[in-house]
Amino acid sequence: MPLALKPRARSIERAFSILEMLNGTRRGWNISEISHKQKIPKSSAHVIVLALERMGYLKRENGTRRYKLGLKMCSLGRGLMNDLALPEIALPHMRWLVEQTRLTVHLGVLEKGHIVFIQKIDGPGMVKFDNYVGKRAEVHCTGLGKALLAFSTEQIIRDCLSVESFARYTDATITSPANFRKELIRVKQKGYSIDDEEEEAGVRCVAAPVFNPLGELVTALSVTGTTAQISSDSFEKLAATVKESSARISRALKEL
Repeated sequence: MPLALKPRARSIERAFSILEMLNGTRRGWNISEISHKQKIPKSSAHVIVLALERMGYLKRENGTRRYKLGLKMCSLGRGLMNDLALPEIALPHMRWLVEQTRLTVHLGVLEKGHIVFIQKIDGPGMVKFDNYVGKRAEVHCTGLGKALLAFSTEQIIRDCLSVESFARYTDATITSPANFRKELIRVKQKGYSIDDEEEEAGVRCVAAPVFNPLGELVTALSVTGTTAQISSDSFEKLAATVKESSARISRALKEL
């Protein structure tokens, strides 16, 4: 009996692996790309992707053959985050940060070399960003990623830097591991990080780490806006406000 279950178990593993891969991309992937990146037969990738699409976990982009995560995945992520205390503890202090800056605020954690968004509050106005609770993003080109990694252990940093190069998203993206390590040193010295159009052109972020009462890194907090909303000469002033909100969350954790 166990031998008969192995192919089905392998298909389940492949399905989750495909979901994890698509969770870290903005553009989505077509079936040929999924087959190549996952190193599985194209026929197998096709069957799994269509099943996930039918169940609502994937959606096909209009006019293309690329697939992205569906809304059902978002609901699963929300269900998990509702069981965690940290996003709720941070929420009032994130609201304060939105009031102070009028920017979108994110909270994220580091997981297996990526950041995962665990809370978000949209800023007022028409400008919205497509990040959502449960979404994963790259470490090397995001404010949250830099803030989290800079204050992580040396082993975690080494694991993240153990690549030949990082993916380039804009002309400003840091792709060299050596240069990225230098960036992490600067972040740790300043106590905050900046994403200056490194993940998406026209978008900037300022982030700071959040520590628990034992001084251990637990999460990071960021504000996100367009280049019109966040000028390069406002980084330091904005960072001070983000760090104040971060300190408020740390104090709230101490009161538990």
